[in-house]
Amino acid sequence: MKYKYYIVDVFSSTPFGGNQLAVLPEAQGISPQGMQKIAREFNFAETTFVLPPKSRKHTRRVRIFTPRAEVPFAGHPTVGTACALAMRGHCGAGDKWSFTLEEDVGPVAVEVKFRNGIWSAMLTLTGEVERPNDAPRNQEVAAVLSLPSGDIIETFFAGVGLPFCFAHLANREAVDRAAIDKPAWTKFLSQAWSPHVFFFAGELKSGAELYARMCAPAFGIEEDPATGSACAALVGAMMSRPGITGETADLSVIQGVAMGRRSEIKAIARKFEGKVTSVSVGGATTYVANGEIEVGSEWLST
Repeated sequence: MKYKYYIVDVFSSTPFGGNQLAVLPEAQGISPQGMQKIAREFNFAETTFVLPPKSRKHTRRVRIFTPRAEVPFAGHPTVGTACALAMRGHCGAGDKWSFTLEEDVGPVAVEVKFRNGIWSAMLTLTGEVERPNDAPRNQEVAAVLSLPSGDIIETFFAGVGLPFCFAHLANREAVDRAAIDKPAWTKFLSQAWSPHVFFFAGELKSGAELYARMCAPAFGIEEDPATGSACAALVGAMMSRPGITGETADLSVIQGVAMGRRSEIKAIARKFEGKVTSVSVGGATTYVANGEIEVGSEWLST
């Protein structure tokens, strides 16, 4: 059976930048095993499969697969899927759309806009940021990144739907120089609260621009050009700190530069009565291609 797919570049306003995403807009009938096979075939960081919603209040159900596993939530697949559906007329004509996408993490609100020839979207998650009591050790994360301990300012865990190990590095040069040491990763992070490491440079304050990279060996992702879920967790963790005042805080994150896939991500956190109540992450999405993929009967649901 043939299934339509779209390819979009997320967190980039021009083709061949940002994070690649394959979207199957009408994926009914494909088994979970088939979805995993297709995601491995595309071999992008993620592939999404769009299904009818379980609730009439919601727009679509979306399942997200890396080449190795299904994930409950991810930023660039959510932003990119919403944009792809709007771009290709799956949700009516216009220049502004409001989606509620059902993901395993729960309903995710997404606002899509088309302005001055550029498609963009912003997702919002409600609820508190996950922060475990323990934290990774600086020297262990330094070993994972093949860096001297002096390049590490701090490390911490945080997540919103997907957990991350964050490493704040001294400068951009250290971010570019970092390389995953697989034995050290296996020893120190593979069984940790999060095995996915997001490392960045820049001042961690509202309005700042950060320079970042992300590696997720557990998902078969050597390096990710753009990681919206990590940016959402990072701005939420920052906003949770006692020294951050005000009701909102925002970060701009530049990622994927060394890979030749520059990505620009905007992340916002909101606080009420001292607690983070929601985080948003978004950016531009560019349409690249479409086609059909043949799915054999062995990969269809019975």
